[in-house]
Amino acid sequence: MKAMKAIDELKNEHHGIEIMLRILQAVAERFGRGQEVDGKDLSNILEFLSVFIDKCHHAKEEEFLFPALENVGVQREGGPIGVMLLEHEQGRRLVAKLKDALADHESGLVLRKEHAQTIIKEYVALLNEHIGKENTVLFPMAEAKLDPGKDKELFEAFEHLERERIGEGKHSEFHALLHRLQATFVVGVGTK
Repeated sequence: MKAMKAIDELKNEHHGIEIMLRILQAVAERFGRGQEVDGKDLSNILEFLSVFIDKCHHAKEEEFLFPALENVGVQREGGPIGVMLLEHEQGRRLVAKLKDALADHESGLVLRKEHAQTIIKEYVALLNEHIGKENTVLFPMAEAKLDPGKDKELFEAFEHLERERIGEGKHSEFHALLHRLQATFVVGVGTK
């Protein structure tokens, strides 16, 4: 199977997302122990979920990869693309609920902290399963069905989307944020 630059970029982003999922698990554990989490850290985590995961990563898939796969015969309805889109929407709904719960947490409502913990667990489980499906089913399918010319086109579209939607240098800022949050929340785990 040929390596594709566009798919490699999405896989690398999955690695960063998986780090954030471990950070989220640690945040949920702190909530479960009744510990506080710095509001700035919570704000940065929510920005990562909304901007890096949704506006950047999921947008690359929804606007470019999925249509490219449909053009070579991969089904949307009743197929892997439809499942991925459904899971993206589920993730968006959970992030919206988490934003509400964390806003209430900032106001000191303990009940909402427990609610945030539940939402985090559901979101982490959803995204871990989702990433597994993309890495083992969808991405190998893309590598088998898309030619090098389409790969180059996708990669360029991904780069353009990043510059336009999240801004120059923001990707690097998110990686620095991941390293900092991981050092704060996930003891004994290094990053790449």
